[in-house]
Amino acid sequence: MDGRGLLRSVKALGAGGPSLGLRAVRAALRRRRVDASALAPRGAERARVPGAVTDVESGPGGGVIRFARSELRLLVTVTGAVFWGWDGAGPEPSYALCGAAPEADPRAMLEPDKDGGWRVVSERITVAVSRYGGIEVRTPGGVVLRRVEPPRWWESAGGGVARWVQRAEVAADARFFGLGGRAAGPRLVDGTYRLWNTDPGGSFGPGDDPLSITMPVQWVVADGGTHLVFHDTTWDGSVSLQEGEEGDGSGHDRPGTVELRCDGGPLRCWVVVGAPARVLHTWVSLTGAPAVPPGWALGYQHARWGFGSAAEVRRTVAGYRERGLPLDAVHLDIDHLDGHRVFTVDRRRFPELPELARELAADGVRLVSIVDPAVKAEPGNPVFESGRAVGAFVRDATGREVVGTVWAGESVYPDFTDPGVRAWWGDWYGERLGQGFAGFWHDMNEPVSFAAFGERTLPRSARHSLEGRGGDHREAHNVYALGMARAAYEGVRRLRPAERPFLFSRSGWAGMQRYGGTWSGDVATGWPGLRASLALVLGLGLCGVPYSGPDVGGFTGSPSPELYLRWFQLGAHLPLFRTHSALRAGRREPWAFGEEVVEHARAVLLERRRLAPYLMTLAQLAARTGAPYARPLWWGAPEDRALRDCGDAFLLGDALLVAPVMEPGVDRRAVHLPAGTWYDAVSGAAFTGPGRVRVAAPLSRAPVLVRAGAVLPVRGADGGVELEVWPPVRGGTGGGLVVADAGDGWGTSEVERFTTRWRGEGVVVEREGGGPVGYPVRLREV
Repeated sequence: MDGRGLLRSVKALGAGGPSLGLRAVRAALRRRRVDASALAPRGAERARVPGAVTDVESGPGGGVIRFARSELRLLVTVTGAVFWGWDGAGPEPSYALCGAAPEADPRAMLEPDKDGGWRVVSERITVAVSRYGGIEVRTPGGVVLRRVEPPRWWESAGGGVARWVQRAEVAADARFFGLGGRAAGPRLVDGTYRLWNTDPGGSFGPGDDPLSITMPVQWVVADGGTHLVFHDTTWDGSVSLQEGEEGDGSGHDRPGTVELRCDGGPLRCWVVVGAPARVLHTWVSLTGAPAVPPGWALGYQHARWGFGSAAEVRRTVAGYRERGLPLDAVHLDIDHLDGHRVFTVDRRRFPELPELARELAADGVRLVSIVDPAVKAEPGNPVFESGRAVGAFVRDATGREVVGTVWAGESVYPDFTDPGVRAWWGDWYGERLGQGFAGFWHDMNEPVSFAAFGERTLPRSARHSLEGRGGDHREAHNVYALGMARAAYEGVRRLRPAERPFLFSRSGWAGMQRYGGTWSGDVATGWPGLRASLALVLGLGLCGVPYSGPDVGGFTGSPSPELYLRWFQLGAHLPLFRTHSALRAGRREPWAFGEEVVEHARAVLLERRRLAPYLMTLAQLAARTGAPYARPLWWGAPEDRALRDCGDAFLLGDALLVAPVMEPGVDRRAVHLPAGTWYDAVSGAAFTGPGRVRVAAPLSRAPVLVRAGAVLPVRGADGGVELEVWPPVRGGTGGGLVVADAGDGWGTSEVERFTTRWRGEGVVVEREGGGPVGYPVRLREV
């Protein structure tokens, strides 16, 4: 462990006192001993490559190409996605896929290609395989987007799982995005990114990697086209990226490179090609539609580790109410639990929690509970006793329950890769619902076991069900939190079938959007932490997880009033808008920073509430199309290189461009504009893109620009929906979508489309398909 890692361990254990620190030492020693006895050393290894083609079997969508030492299964689906799997691997079993893989495209067949190779040609993509196993991904026009070398495996002489490496080249001008939640993004610079969900052991900033959500989901954006690549293996690995370099135009470019190394699991890959919107639509058709949060979860939420008592919660909520600051939810951290035990309440500090929940709900404020996966291993603990009775906990290779150390002390861990365990765990959310909680946030689910040295997780040799297939923690680790989210989501649906569940999780994996969202984890307080907050949200949105947000103000320390306000302004334009802080950190209520901050925060909160119909529309569209609420500036114009390199602004849906202030002492800032005309949302000043402009950024607000012609559904003065219309350019048209909130249940609303255009000297709004507009219309003057 390096010095920084040791310091983080000391900080993390400090809150638990010396007793927890001693248990963490014992846990680290126990973990090392268990793995040493259960995991045999790899020993001598031999390398393997596919060899030459020996046989080809064609079929609908592709077929099987056999090589001297391996075989490649190739499939083009009716959705336009491409799958390939080496050593006979098929799309299933998979934790990422939602249901069965899509059917094959019957029009696409393997056919001979040049130099003894083979190819599959479809409407959206061409995949060519060389006679030695190299793969090219091409656009229908023949542009090569990705050139993949034949893979290499290293097998131990004693057998066991093989590790492998896959190298690829991309265009010299390509930029990289994705790979889950990366603090240094959203554009991923040259370097190596680990694929192992990791609790950083303290607050983190842009230089820290990996974090809690890693996904082998790569985006490559280049002039020639955009593509997503997903390597469907849950094992520990890494992705090394190096951007290319363009030459002088004589064809001597140095391509960009991607190298994926993995410690095991199948070598199987999905590729999706096309415009960004089409790519994500296809991606979520594979991995599942994002869950739509209840309407109140798109409002402002306040959390703190250290509320301490029901009386303090009431004082905090009263503080918001007395100052006219809208508040939609309060989150209780581990200090509301009895001895940090999951599914309990400290009756001394919170003597009548259901009554508190009813009281707050009457004021429009919901309670949200933290839920950690570890269960304190002590006789008499109902969760422990019932879990042991059904064999719910992860065991080691000898059959003993794996014991780790967390806030509650020595604890055991449910095996969320077992369907029966998921059902058992999901039923426990009835206790939380009975206490009056309306939502849940999952923490410590990488999973974490405190350790004074070594990895802060379960032994790699720990045994898991893996849906009955059997395996160990090397394969189960990255999907542990995904299984926990599934257990909770399905449990709450059984318990409250008329309501949409609300949950978000610190850790997860590809497909986690099916069950909810995520938050940043313990981002460090400071301007670098503010920048990391946006990077995480944009990166996760590109991986199919549209609902996320940071700890506004940072998790640790005390932000300056300026930093707090700038973070607040950013958070107000992200899907999850939540303040949160550590036990010994400064307060995060706006009035803790003075009256000027309160005034500006009130304006921010009122604007967030006004935009609620627009946010709900984005949530509903995300469920239908996969498009994230918060999008990189290049979303609609990936060919614009300046936009690909811009990470300090973003699009909120199609209509708004948000340019948060991320440096101190700034009252104006530069913004890269996509093509078109954009209006300053406050002054109405017009700017024309593409290009770089400077806009006002006073302390009172973050710059927000509105696309000309936009139709925004907003909350009117009477609480109903009205359409805010921004004029299109003369001679042009505009428009927008509305998906009304059908309530917090499972009702659906139609997608309503509106267009704007000039008629004489005025702007008119028309409903697509004819008929009355159906909403009040307010034309903004510019």
